[in-house]
Amino acid sequence: MTFWRNIARLAANRVDEAECPDCPAGLPGEDPAFSTAVTALGAKLAKADGRADQSEYAAFATVFQPDEGSERNVRRLYELARQTSLGFESYARRLAKRYRGCPQLLEDVLDGLFHIAGSDGAVTQDELEYLERVSDLFGLSRLTLRRLKATHLGAGRDDPYVILGVLPDASDEELRAEWKKQLSAAHPDRARARGLPEEFIAVAEAKAASINAAFDTAMAERRELGMMGAA
Repeated sequence: MTFWRNIARLAANRVDEAECPDCPAGLPGEDPAFSTAVTALGAKLAKADGRADQSEYAAFATVFQPDEGSERNVRRLYELARQTSLGFESYARRLAKRYRGCPQLLEDVLDGLFHIAGSDGAVTQDELEYLERVSDLFGLSRLTLRRLKATHLGAGRDDPYVILGVLPDASDEELRAEWKKQLSAAHPDRARARGLPEEFIAVAEAKAASINAAFDTAMAERRELGMMGAA
């Protein structure tokens, strides 16, 4: 039985298997609870900005690929779920509980939701808040969310990871090594040693300050996340 026929079966039988405490054996596509939760999250995301158009369903179908035999049932379930964005947190919690031992799978779902949100050419603040809330309920780290946001929306110029030229999920050692490398290259003393005019030295000083600030910000965020994880 395919991923999407499981959706139809669950919808027809009104079975709720999402309370299982362990990740089920087999592929997620064979799990009706997973299928239904993913469909509901995609549909309710489409309504998060107050409107739901056909481009978002097309993006949903592209990401999660219903087969021809199940398309009609999938569309019916999707249309029902997208009548309101209310209730999405319940689906996210159930999915997180059922697949808490499979964080990469939860990240893949969030990745797909980002794709759907951007399918109409823009991600609204309401949609972004929806995605951030789903990420929190999935138990994903802020660094994972930052990476997905940068992948789909682009990173801000003031993002410390953009300034340092490393991925948000780089290790502390990789982050520190890149910071030292960039700081060494940008150090004002190098500009002075090359005999550059004061204007260039001022630019080098500003760049070095930006690199230091980015490193301090990134490390402070990581310490905060570490304390939150230990709480």
